[in-house]
Amino acid sequence: MALKRFQPYLQTGFTLIEVMVTVAIVAIISAIAIPIYTGYVTRANVQTGVQGLAVARTRMEQYFMDNRTYANGADCGAVLPTEADADNFGFACEPTATTYTVTATGVAGTNMDGFVYTINEQNVRTSTITKTGWGSGGTVQCWITKQGESC
Repeated sequence: MALKRFQPYLQTGFTLIEVMVTVAIVAIISAIAIPIYTGYVTRANVQTGVQGLAVARTRMEQYFMDNRTYANGADCGAVLPTEADADNFGFACEPTATTYTVTATGVAGTNMDGFVYTINEQNVRTSTITKTGWGSGGTVQCWITKQGESC
């Protein structure tokens, strides 16, 4: 009777332990990276909102120089930025002949819900932020643009 030759078992693929270790490593990296990324996205969106206010202020001052009033009937004289200019903020204006206040409000349903920034003709800037971790939750006399920042 002939002896069968022994052929070593050839391992292919991964063991369950190797797959679980890989999944655990990916989970740990994700738990760290996703909140940091979300914070950076929020900071970038805040910048587009306050930039929109700066643009609105420039337009309002130019309108005043041309017309000697900030108001155009019940509306602001200048064209305000739209949500297309700053995707996560809506802009509103409250004018009189000699004063105005432009407000950028975070759009509900976006990551910017809870952010409200204002500017007026005297360049007074305020922030009202109700999002957790961003400021005191009340109105402050500056633009808070970073998490944990204060005036």
